[in-house]
Amino acid sequence: QVRMVESGGGLVQPGGSLRLSCAASGIIFNIKAMGWYRQVPGEQRALVAAITAGGTTRYAESMRGRFTISRDNAENIVYLQMNGLKPEDTAVYYCNTFAPNNSYWGQGTQVTVSS
Repeated sequence: QVRMVESGGGLVQPGGSLRLSCAASGIIFNIKAMGWYRQVPGEQRALVAAITAGGTTRYAESMRGRFTISRDNAENIVYLQMNGLKPEDTAVYYCNTFAPNNSYWGQGTQVTVSS
C-alpha cells in the first residue's frame, strides 16, 4: 500500500520560511519522479515543484527562486524548502509522484502565511 505522509506546515509570517517533508512508502522511491502540489479551497490542486530520480528539478513560475525541492533516496523522503513566503502561498501542500496518482494522495500539510 502506498502512503505519502506530509509534515512541516504551520503558521508563518510573510517573508518567513518553512521546510516541508514527505515520507513515501510502498513505491520504489528511488526511480520515481516526485512532486509537491498545493490546493486552496475552491481551486484545483496545482504543481509547485518536481524532482526526477536523478535530481533534476522544475518549478511553477511563481515559486522559482523561493522554493527548493530536494530528495533523500536512502530515506524515501522528499523535501520542499520554502523561503520568502507570501500570503498567496497559503494552501494545503501535498506530495505525490509526478505525474500524480490519484490513489496516492495523503492528508497534506497546511501552510498559512499571515501576519
